[in-house]
Amino acid sequence: MPDWSRIGSLMDFCASYYTTQLVRCAVFSFVLIGLVMLLREVLFSERTFMRGLLWSSFLLLPFLGKLKLFYENKVVLNITWRLTAATMSWIWVDRIYMLGILAAIICIFGKRMRFWKTVAGMETVFLDNIKVSVTDMIITPFTAGMLKPKIVIPKLILESYSRDELRAVVQHEKTHIRLGHLWFGFAWDILRCLFWVNPFLTIFQKQFWADMEEICDRVCIQSNGWPAHEYGMMLLKTLNLLCSESEGTPPAVTFAGEREFAYMKRRIGEIAGFCPYRKKMCVGMAVSAVLVIAAMLLVVHIYSYARCNESSDIMVGNYNGKPEIVSNDTRKLSLMISYDDRNVYIEREAFENFLEEHNADGEIWIVFGGFYKLPGLAGAAETCIYKSGSKDRIVQIPYESIMNDWYLKLLRLL
Repeated sequence: MPDWSRIGSLMDFCASYYTTQLVRCAVFSFVLIGLVMLLREVLFSERTFMRGLLWSSFLLLPFLGKLKLFYENKVVLNITWRLTAATMSWIWVDRIYMLGILAAIICIFGKRMRFWKTVAGMETVFLDNIKVSVTDMIITPFTAGMLKPKIVIPKLILESYSRDELRAVVQHEKTHIRLGHLWFGFAWDILRCLFWVNPFLTIFQKQFWADMEEICDRVCIQSNGWPAHEYGMMLLKTLNLLCSESEGTPPAVTFAGEREFAYMKRRIGEIAGFCPYRKKMCVGMAVSAVLVIAAMLLVVHIYSYARCNESSDIMVGNYNGKPEIVSNDTRKLSLMISYDDRNVYIEREAFENFLEEHNADGEIWIVFGGFYKLPGLAGAAETCIYKSGSKDRIVQIPYESIMNDWYLKLLRLL
């Protein structure tokens, strides 16, 4: 029979361990979303590609929770210690946070799955040898799916557009796929689940998708050599067509990623001011952004605690009716105590003088080595019992390591 108490303890640890990290990341997310929104409105309001690249900074968020500055920087420590103490000490806080993530996953990805199921049941046709799905809903064209994306076009547009206009619609959706926007949206939804306590990730999702749309528009216009005004007129035609058909009937959805017609109006304004861009420069910007993110991830890794941190601490305690700590001064104790994988070595005379100075009697315990996950949060250490009476200068105490226990092995991997 499994030891359910240990399994429950492991689950509680996981809740505390990951909540401690995610809540810290969520705090960063408030700052980052404000900074991104400020930059895109002030410095990069007319730089479409730079606005899009700003959103890539959110890829860093999930990796910031184990930064050493939370424990080693006095300013940050003073600001965040209450938050850290709450997530480490109050298991009900951790459980609530984990339940919030689960609820967000059910809501966000449940909606995605229902939507994909609806798309999978749609009628399909071929446009220039490209398979597209057709729907009766009053919507703008969109693309759904990750590994096998499907382009969806409403029957209304299919019947009203010319062949060239339909080709432009399909090319626009293919550009979304080629630029990886579907995967970006998937990653954004993951962030919304992990940091559900930050409502701005949902509120500003419209701006995120608006920037993706404007990038797609610019790439489509330049790559296919379409006149900008004709491309804009086609979008305006879509807007007018869907508005006229939806009078008195609320639309089921609008453009996937642009869920309000107001964004299409803004797109038309951006298209009207279209200027050709240098493709090589944009590719260079994208490569530079990738390198910057990779470099920052490396810096975060270097200045973060590892998944499992080896401990060199030594502590001496005694039990004489009740447990007491004699000393946890590792620097001083390491002058008298050393150890390897099988034995503890104690300089007898110095250690017994130390015990006498501290009035330690009864059963003497030595705690040493082991590992910890984060300072003050979970871990394990080896132990042995010191017995006086030896005449040897160096007392050798064999011990059986506890690190082969399945629970601790799993704890190290988490």
